[in-house]
Amino acid sequence: MDTISVELIGRRAKAAARQLGNVDATTKNDALRAIAGELRSDADAILAANEGDVADAQAAGLSDALIDRLRLTPARLEAIAADVEHVVLLDDPVGQRFDERILPNGLRIHKRRVPIGVVGVIYESRPNVTVDVASLCLKTGNAVILRGGKETTRSNAALVAAIRRALVAAGLPDDAVQVITDPSRDRVLELLRLDQYVDMIIPRGGAGLHQFCRENATIPVITGGIGVCHMFVDSTADLGKAVPVIHNAKVQRPSVCNALDTLLVERSVAPRLLPALATDLAAAGVELRADETALPHMTAAGERVVPATDGDWGTEFLSLVLSVKIVDGLDEALDHIWRFSTGHSDAILTQDPAAAARFVDEVDSAAVFVNASTRFNDGGQLGLGAEVAVSTQKLHARGPMALQELTTYKWIVEGEGHVRV
Repeated sequence: MDTISVELIGRRAKAAARQLGNVDATTKNDALRAIAGELRSDADAILAANEGDVADAQAAGLSDALIDRLRLTPARLEAIAADVEHVVLLDDPVGQRFDERILPNGLRIHKRRVPIGVVGVIYESRPNVTVDVASLCLKTGNAVILRGGKETTRSNAALVAAIRRALVAAGLPDDAVQVITDPSRDRVLELLRLDQYVDMIIPRGGAGLHQFCRENATIPVITGGIGVCHMFVDSTADLGKAVPVIHNAKVQRPSVCNALDTLLVERSVAPRLLPALATDLAAAGVELRADETALPHMTAAGERVVPATDGDWGTEFLSLVLSVKIVDGLDEALDHIWRFSTGHSDAILTQDPAAAARFVDEVDSAAVFVNASTRFNDGGQLGLGAEVAVSTQKLHARGPMALQELTTYKWIVEGEGHVRV
């Protein structure tokens, strides 16, 4: 697809979106099933393409965390295909009526959910995003232009080729899903300024990508996915449950945006919590970066505990690294979170309802957790079925962006020859 211009890709996407926006749910679901089938039948070619990307990434010295995000295996590809089939089971929001009412003058009014149109998604290192985004956009009647990182060029080309074949087999326009595989950043800049054809941009990647999109786009940008996530353990917390929750938030999948980065512990419980926590996390391979007051309580971690530096606060580690700080209470914890949080996922472990209520009220994040792991900030985990991104901004969408967040609405006004007076 590199042989055609980004402008032509946009024009084709706009035409496809016009057709796709009026496709019924049954046809869209048939297309999704066809996509899952095509991914399975073309597994050998897709995995071979991915092996080439992984080899290049290793030769380029990419981190183990990035290579793990990039790598496809037969099991992972099967899980991706199964996720597409799961989208079939989700309710289609397109066409839903809401806010219905009749005005005193007799006008009948309601809002109807409609597709956004053309969505551009810019992302890094994760070929599963290619299929996740394509399937969610298809379900909601949106065309999508995908631009993955240069490290996923072969994988994305193979995945999109399979998706486009499935769309044709289902009688839908293959230009509903297109990919820009040219690694030049100039192509990203062209996409960001394609406001004649593209209705929304979603970047999924590091802070640099988000900043670049905000500064250069002439299209609305949904930012998020950067999570400096905190958890505060107060003096009333159930310490028997605290260690497993903290372990899960940090270890279960450390390379993702809702993994825990900073643990704040109230001073009075530090002597009881931190030694056991240090033993647990060190055994899981976590490097603990402790402030000077926490450090003496974490010697059980041996070489895996080191003094924290100023740069360890407000850092999204995306790896098995956790910063630990002792605070004097809820006020100091809230001040720290207010200063360093990116508004993604923050949590409190407490048995005090008043403390929980205040934490929920004062922490201004897309998802706030009480006695639960931050890893639950995910569309599937929160009952939405799937997500295209996690938004940390406040307009249009906040938190996991699932099917409903990939729609907008229009007003429908029905009268009987009404005229305005």
